[in-house]
Amino acid sequence: MIRGIRGATTIPADTAEFVWAETAFLVVEMAKENKIVPEDIASITISTTADIKSAFPAKAVRSMDGWQYVPIMCTHEMDVPGGLPLCIRVLMHVNTEAAQQDIHHVYLHDAVKLRPDLVRK
Repeated sequence: MIRGIRGATTIPADTAEFVWAETAFLVVEMAKENKIVPEDIASITISTTADIKSAFPAKAVRSMDGWQYVPIMCTHEMDVPGGLPLCIRVLMHVNTEAAQQDIHHVYLHDAVKLRPDLVRK
């Protein structure tokens, strides 16, 4: 069975270092929280708000040990007035036997505002 795992984070400024560090941290947290390894992942889609232009977040994931073969695609999020700025969102498609309600979605920094109903304390 393939399930989607959602995650999001924000960065304090649009720099390559922040994009790569926060993306890598988010993806590792998503994997850890759901007890998955790169081999379990069918693909990852990463979107950023339009104000993030300094770096491809996928580079951070591809450079991690064991993650270089995971298919990853980057795109920009819809530019909606009043949307959360400097936000990186991840949708990870994983092979798992976990039930939908047992998936742990991960929201960090200001991104907790996106889905407060899914944030685990």
